[in-house]
Amino acid sequence: MKKEKFRFCAVWISIICVIFYSLEIFVPNFFENFALSSSEIILKPWTLLTYVFLHENPKHLFFNLFALVLFGSILEKIIGYRNFLVVFFISGIVAGLGGLKFYSSMIGASGAVFGILGILGVLRPRMVVWIWGVPMYMMFAIIFWIALNFVGIMNPDKVAYISHLFGLFFGIAVGLKLKKKYGIKRRKRRKEKELISEEEFERWEDKYMRHKA
Repeated sequence: MKKEKFRFCAVWISIICVIFYSLEIFVPNFFENFALSSSEIILKPWTLLTYVFLHENPKHLFFNLFALVLFGSILEKIIGYRNFLVVFFISGIVAGLGGLKFYSSMIGASGAVFGILGILGVLRPRMVVWIWGVPMYMMFAIIFWIALNFVGIMNPDKVAYISHLFGLFFGIAVGLKLKKKYGIKRRKRRKEKELISEEEFERWEDKYMRHKA
């Protein structure tokens, strides 16, 4: 099977996010028409996708795009650009739907990015990442992020922690589905190398242990 060409999808999505942020600043009512709102989701179903491209401020934009380009590019390299685009946008939709019951409105690519992290946590559990200056395996980073978001839920602010968790758990589920095809396959130890059969032992004994009279 021919390997898919790397398309830099995470970079292109980041560029779209930057364009959207510029439009938020200069185009009247742009934000209101593309942000995800629990009271207007029926009237504006497209916002389940477009809210991913919106961000509140430069800091919000930078950290989401940094994680998207870094981890998204790694994931695209592993599963191909088609699969990457599918899981990115579905993760965003799942995170958005999951958060609608708990938040009046949502913006940002965080839920979709957490979906990417969840998949990588399953497919590359021993990949080393840096969290607050501390190196750790991806599988432990996932546990840390889950705990951090649960703490955030207990201390609510403007961050949609529940949406993050929906995206993350969805990513883990997708990762488990893709693990057989894209996970790292460990070499199985061959029993023949660990154990000597009775027949082989007898041949060895005849050759080295028995002496002719």
